[in-house]
Amino acid sequence: MIKNISLIIVLFFAAAVVTKAQDEKSTEITKAPEAKTKQLPSIALGAGVLSFDGDIGDGVNLTSLSRIRGAFNLAIEQRIGRVVGISFNGIYGKLADSERSAKRNLNFESKIIQADLNLILHLDNGFLFSRTSIFAPYLFGGFGYLKFDSYGDLKNKDGIDYKYWADGTIRDIPDSTIGSKIIQRDYVYEKKLNDSAKYANNAFSIPVGVGVNLKIVDNLYINLGAAYYFCMSDWIDNVKHGKNDRYIFANVAVQYNFGKPYDDSNPVYQTVDFSSLDKLDSDEDGVKDGNDVCPGTPKNVKVSSNGCPEDNDEDGVPDYIDKEPLTKKGTFVDANGVTLTEKMIAERQTQFSAEATERSQLFNENPSLKYLKEVEAKSTIARKTNPKGTGVVPLAIKSADLNNDGYISTDEISKAIDSFFEGDSEFTVEKLNDLIDFFFEQ
Repeated sequence: MIKNISLIIVLFFAAAVVTKAQDEKSTEITKAPEAKTKQLPSIALGAGVLSFDGDIGDGVNLTSLSRIRGAFNLAIEQRIGRVVGISFNGIYGKLADSERSAKRNLNFESKIIQADLNLILHLDNGFLFSRTSIFAPYLFGGFGYLKFDSYGDLKNKDGIDYKYWADGTIRDIPDSTIGSKIIQRDYVYEKKLNDSAKYANNAFSIPVGVGVNLKIVDNLYINLGAAYYFCMSDWIDNVKHGKNDRYIFANVAVQYNFGKPYDDSNPVYQTVDFSSLDKLDSDEDGVKDGNDVCPGTPKNVKVSSNGCPEDNDEDGVPDYIDKEPLTKKGTFVDANGVTLTEKMIAERQTQFSAEATERSQLFNENPSLKYLKEVEAKSTIARKTNPKGTGVVPLAIKSADLNNDGYISTDEISKAIDSFFEGDSEFTVEKLNDLIDFFFEQ
């Protein structure tokens, strides 16, 4: 059985090496200070099988199933840093085995309670596997306590003792006696075997094992594990002969990790204090950046609860630059908040329409950001009296207006194009064309 366990471990790590080679997220990590992130414990509930390895179990008409029994386990782990974790594990189940031979016929079954404290070595530590890998192997070992209570199946359902004959049958009277009757085992373990005066029904144990966590979604894992338990007692099967008894526990569990999932394997984030970022107020207007709709507000400007400068006459021009702070609602104004007459608006619209058409044609003939910057420089003064440049950016391209000033600049166009090619933008080719068209129209 030891050889079988060794083979399982070798195959396990062979699979781990193959998975490591295929894990695109596993990259070479440079050393950096450990992240100051509090890690919360995880809890796992599972079921598995126990397989006994003791002093009985030889003979004929026996299968490996004679020593297989079911069990349940509960584990609580606290991970400390990248590599190490400490876990408490509890197992409730049964150990059993049988022997059928010419020399002796033995069997036992024992309910057990196993509790152990383990030190876990995690391999998803940023060196061998990424902390975000869906495949997270680990090794563990520790010290435990086992309580057992062994019983034997010595009589059938009618209370008749089993008599094992040399021909392989079980009968109701001793071998070679005339008038015998064949009986069957009922597999009811009715006779208590352990003698408290002879040995204690508890012992210390040493678990050694391997496992892997398979990530399903954030915080939720499927846990596959196997442990070999070296018991400090040779009496679990009620037979003392040679080395102490041992057993294997293999299980599947569902594991839930409390707290937010994070990846501390990337050195870029290891020195970042995320709690301070939540409180950051870059423009010092009293509104945190996370809630600030108008970042970059000048200092000492009065703002509303969303971080935007106050605009009491609601003409789209903030009060701190509004030269006509009491403009009537619905009135067109320039960039300074000054009322525009219908004649002025008509003249400007005609002028801008002609200029936009001409510039758009020139851009299509020779598209470049350099040309856009030239257009922007020439139209800076004229734009101040353009009512379309006072915060009326179409919703479809609104995200390109990074500073929320109601005007699309060449820098904002450049960033929109960059994000498009990097694949982290909502912009499409059609939206980029709309963005450039609006640039000429504003």
